[in-house]
Amino acid sequence: MKVQVQGQSLRLRIDEDGLARLLAGGELVNETRAGDAALRQRLRLSEDTSPRLEVEGDDWTFLLPAGAVGAYVGRLPCRDALEFVLSPGGAPLRLAFEVDVRDSVRHRGPPARRRPPDPTRGPAPL
Repeated sequence: MKVQVQGQSLRLRIDEDGLARLLAGGELVNETRAGDAALRQRLRLSEDTSPRLEVEGDDWTFLLPAGAVGAYVGRLPCRDALEFVLSPGGAPLRLAFEVDVRDSVRHRGPPARRRPPDPTRGPAPL
């Protein structure tokens, strides 16, 4: 999991293997250490309809709604992020969740190849 933070925006980008772990009920963890200090970001899916942020010490756990993530997965590969706004009692935090588009293309193929044929276009030329 790659984490990018700037001001009140946080971006979590994962690869297809990480997505498979999430969809199977697993957790993704990113940890940064400096001496005795550690910062951890955890990512899990939940059955809630809205995202949550749970903070305990140096651990930030992001719980994303499984339904919204499932709908997003149906659009892969895509360059768009799934975006949320978290307001855990203070300034709103904009959260962008995305699956690396290059990795998705490698695993799923380009979007044009995966689309079903358009019945309005008639038969394909020979």
